[in-house]
Parts: sequence; structure tokens; C-alpha cells
Amino acid sequence: MYVCICNAVTDRDIRAAAQVGVRSFADVRSSTGCSDCCGSCEDVARAVFDEAVAAHARPLGLPVFAQAA
Repeated sequence: MYVCICNAVTDRDIRAAAQVGVRSFADVRSSTGCSDCCGSCEDVARAVFDEAVAAHARPLGLPVFAQAA
């Protein structure tokens, strides 16, 4: 889905950035152009990015409660 209409940035673009090692939203903004125009997409873009970083950090894709066991 399109997250940033102004710059045609999709959720896949944001997830791809997280997968290749981008670890700050400022870097997502500079590499994709997401949320650097009107800013109305920032909340959704940050949520997608935070989710992608968290999913990438989990070993073997296990749910959070399984990591504690």
C-alpha cells in the first residue's frame, strides 16, 4: 500500500529499508523521501518502520513470548 502519496513510497519500500539495515526513521526519510513533503504520512510510516525493525530483530521470526522461554 502507498504510505506516502507525495513521493510514492510504499510499505514495501519502508520494510526493504529496514531489511537492509536502516535503523532510524531519519534515514528512511532521507533514503526514500517518505514524509519529507507534507508530513501527513509520518505516523503510519513510523509504525510500519518500527514494526519492520522489530520483526527483523527477532531471531528465527519467533514471537516475542517464545524468545523468553
